[in-house]
Amino acid sequence: MPETADDHLAEAEAEAEVVEAELVETELTGLDFTDAVFADEEWDGRCFVGCRFTEADLRGLRTRSCRFTNCDFTNADLGASQHRATAFHSCTFQRTTLTDSVLEHCSLLGSTLSDCRLRPWTLREVDLRLTGLGHADLREVMLAGLKLTEANLVRADLRGADLSGADLTGARLLGARLESADLRGARLDADALVQARLTGARIDVDTAIRFAVANGLRVDLGR
Repeated sequence: MPETADDHLAEAEAEAEVVEAELVETELTGLDFTDAVFADEEWDGRCFVGCRFTEADLRGLRTRSCRFTNCDFTNADLGASQHRATAFHSCTFQRTTLTDSVLEHCSLLGSTLSDCRLRPWTLREVDLRLTGLGHADLREVMLAGLKLTEANLVRADLRGADLSGADLTGARLLGARLESADLRGARLDADALVQARLTGARIDVDTAIRFAVANGLRVDLGR
C-alpha cells in the first residue's frame, strides 16, 4: 500500500523525536552557537560543556535540569528566560542581557557576570558561591537566604537589596554599596563590615555588635 503524505509526516515527526531524545542525553562539548537563535525554546536535561553562545538569541528560553559548564554567554540575550534546577558552572556572562529572567533552584557556582543587564532579576534558592558580581547593579534585588560564600561583590551596587539571612562568609565587599539594604540575619565577615558602605542598612543586634567591634569600638552590654 503506497505511503501517504500523513505517513511521511508521521515518520518525520518520529525521527525528530529521536533526534531530540539523543540531544537531551548527549553531552555537547566545544560547540559554537554564536549568533544562534533559540528564542522561546524549551530545553530539558541538556548538557553543554565549553560551548559558545556569544551573541545568541536566547530570549524567553526555558530550561529545566540543564547543565552548562565553562560556557560563554558574552553579548547573549537571555532576557525573560526561565530556568529551574539548571546549573551554570564557571560560565562567562559579559555584557549579557538577563533582565526579567527567573532562576529557581539553580546554581551559578564559579561563574562571572560582568557589565550585564540584570534588573529586574528574580533569584529563588540560587547558589551564588564563588560567583563574580563585581560592579554589578543589584539594587533592590531579592537575595534573601542565598549562598554568596566567597562571592566577588567588589563595588557592587546593592542599595535596597534584601540580603536577610544570606551567607556572605568570605565575600569580597570592598566598596560595595549596601545603603538601605536588609542585612538582618546575614552572615558577614568583619572585613566586610569595614569595607562596605552601610549607611541606612537594616541589621540585627549581633551584626551591630560585630560592626562596632570591627570599627574599633568597645561594646559594653552590662550598662
